Amino acid sequence: MSERRQEDGRDESRDTGHEHRSDRDEAAVSQFVEAFAAQLTEAGMARMPARVFVALLASEKGVMSSAELGEQLQVSPAAVSGAVRYLSQANVNMVTREREPGSRRERYRVLDNQWYETLTNRDIMLRRWQETMREGVAFFGIDTPQGRRINETLQFFLFLEEQFDSMMARWKTYRAEHIRD
Repeated sequence: MSERRQEDGRDESRDTGHEHRSDRDEAAVSQFVEAFAAQLTEAGMARMPARVFVALLASEKGVMSSAELGEQLQVSPAAVSGAVRYLSQANVNMVTREREPGSRRERYRVLDNQWYETLTNRDIMLRRWQETMREGVAFFGIDTPQGRRINETLQFFLFLEEQFDSMMARWKTYRAEHIRD
């Protein structure tokens, strides 16, 4: 980025096509990351994975190295590593790992259409829960209090699955019409 001097002697950055972030912009990004991460934590996600996920979500390219995440979040490499390990588990699958080109270092990426992918993975878990609920109903019997409660849970999961498929199809249409890649 080239620079020029103002008449009062201060340097002023000239726009050369590179993004220039001011301290205020970085503070705003940090504030967003911490606010959304806190909401995810309230919803049940562990704090550090929430912070790492939102930092990736808020990054320009959706990809950062461990060092970049640690610097932005002011945490240790071990904290980033543990968070990424959690976020990249098969049952969570909110972050992917990839090698930096020409390096042995890894970088981490949040997927495009992340929430769709995450919820699709939850659908698989929902089906496993349905099978367990069916077994519970069969074990306790539909005429027992616990059997009725478990059956209501099963019916709720079946309803969610039915609605989920329809909702995800509508999302694909909506995304194609309203969101630019």
